[in-house]
Amino acid sequence: MPLTDTVKADLHRYLQEARDALVWKLEGLSEYDVRRPLTPTGTNLLGLVKHAAGVELGYLGDTFGRPSGEPLPWLAEGAELNADMWAAPDETRDDIVALYRRAWAHADATVEALPLDATGTVPWWPEDRARLTLHHAVVRVIADTSRHAGHADILRERLDGATGERPGATSLPAADPTWWAAYRDRLERAAREAAGEDTPDGPGTRATP
Repeated sequence: MPLTDTVKADLHRYLQEARDALVWKLEGLSEYDVRRPLTPTGTNLLGLVKHAAGVELGYLGDTFGRPSGEPLPWLAEGAELNADMWAAPDETRDDIVALYRRAWAHADATVEALPLDATGTVPWWPEDRARLTLHHAVVRVIADTSRHAGHADILRERLDGATGERPGATSLPAADPTWWAAYRDRLERAAREAAGEDTPDGPGTRATP
């Protein structure tokens, strides 16, 4: 396989793994749980998927003169601030996931059609630094998607304890709930001791800066 094709295959593999992980985090949850804000800044699972779809269509579509034709009113000029980070009641889970899958296909077609050193212009970046290569754009999308897949992993664990990149792959040691409870308690004690706070085992000793 030519080097360029090998690099593209590697990039696609890691991007697709992050995409799949992000979508999987929605499975088995109620409408309320996929939508509700779980941090003070409103981070929520379905909003992360909606955001990721726009990122792919922008960086791996519009940037290289390949608009998808998908209507994205939440990204239009004058749209409400942060409108791409949550789902309105009339935006269904199925529609958002379907949009994300169409974004994958459009982005993958761009990567397949163009060389990695092809250059594009990011419409929403300052003009003096708006040019970038396809390679740069794909790496940027991988980084963004992986970051949000990590957010989703933490949110889902908080909701029902589910973890991992995909079913059967938790990336965690195989242990029962009793072990995890004891492990968490041990970390709590260590944190309190390092901070000089009292623990159930006795007074803490403040660490020297």
